[in-house]
Amino acid sequence: MARHRNCEGTSRRDFLKVGALGATGLTMSSYLRMVEAGQVKGGTARSAIFINLSGGPSHMDTFDLKPDAPDTHRGEFNPIDTNVPGIQISEHLPKLAKVQNLYTILRGVSHTLGAHRLGTEYVNTGNKPLPSIEYPGYGAVVSKELETAQDIPPFVAIPNSAQKPGFLGVRYAPLNTGSTPTAGQPYAVRGIELSGGLTINEVEKRQSLLKDLDSTFRSIEQDSQLIDGLDRFSQQAYYMITSKRSREAFDISREPSESAKLFGEDGFDQNCLLATRLVEAGTRFVTITLGGWDTHRDNWTVLKDRRLPILDSGLAGLLQALEMKGLLETTNVFVTGEFGRTPKINTERVGRDHYPRCMFMLMAGGGVKGGQVLGESNADATLPKDEVGYSPDDVAASMYYALGIDHQHEYHTNTGRPIMVVRNGNPIKELFA
Repeated sequence: MARHRNCEGTSRRDFLKVGALGATGLTMSSYLRMVEAGQVKGGTARSAIFINLSGGPSHMDTFDLKPDAPDTHRGEFNPIDTNVPGIQISEHLPKLAKVQNLYTILRGVSHTLGAHRLGTEYVNTGNKPLPSIEYPGYGAVVSKELETAQDIPPFVAIPNSAQKPGFLGVRYAPLNTGSTPTAGQPYAVRGIELSGGLTINEVEKRQSLLKDLDSTFRSIEQDSQLIDGLDRFSQQAYYMITSKRSREAFDISREPSESAKLFGEDGFDQNCLLATRLVEAGTRFVTITLGGWDTHRDNWTVLKDRRLPILDSGLAGLLQALEMKGLLETTNVFVTGEFGRTPKINTERVGRDHYPRCMFMLMAGGGVKGGQVLGESNADATLPKDEVGYSPDDVAASMYYALGIDHQHEYHTNTGRPIMVVRNGNPIKELFA
């Protein structure tokens, strides 16, 4: 399978045209309106949900089983059919098997960074880490490029995120919920909910005083990214606290029973439910972290009894809820760990170790065609077939393409250094219908 370096639709030429028209008033927001109007081809996403499977899930026991591999590699799980003929996944993902038509499996994704920190930075930015620069995560780029209503947080992490704003500055950092909602109960996020008996009127009076103080001191640090970021957070906190829409978006107890019943009571299920409410309210980017995938020991016990049932329930519920709400076409969903795990079993510890050279990723929504498997690993899942596969850079570029963002767009650091959003990789054209 050849790596695809060109993409029908949004091309570098399109963006050069946009740059040439910049002097006549064509802005990024104007460009995005052109995308929505069909004048420039691109994905249909307006928001994205990124699910980080922290620790590195085994591809051979989830979405890339090899039942004919030797016993030294095969593992204990059997494949089952999905609702798409010819596609099989692990027997411990039965709910996801029933909604395979909603998402695409990418197999044979490959890179070379086998350490948790480096692999995590790579798949959360679409760029191989460099010691000289901190790349911004996807959420920071999306919240910078796509306009969001003042009273809705553009980038939310549930409960936290490995993604950082990098050189874009603290103003594009995520709002971390810091906790997980409980099924059927009102959910409060610090910084959004009123506490200590405060009223909206009191908050407005305090905001007025802060504006007076800001006007006094703003001239001192006009060029400071930190001051700029803190000012943005202050304004956004005020708008969210005084916004009924924002407070209600976080309150999962308000979810209609028809969609709420798609989710179990586990924390990950409820995080996924919250993510659907946030994008429905207008949040541009949501990250969800599900850890526990570092299965050096007892790989099959951990996966069968804990990790896979949780992922199966929450992710299947999320995809179905987005479809039910009419949001799947406008919400890109991207699921990945930082790497795969060794195809050859570590018999001493009954587990699998770090393995970046072959892994899976999932993508859905925002123009992504569901019911597909793209890419292929070799017979024992040690490498992409014919040693040519997709890179995390390609998948990152595809996510940006779905959102109508030019992955080759250049930013400049505060020292003037030009940096592309994704410096390598190109959108995978087969992903899109």
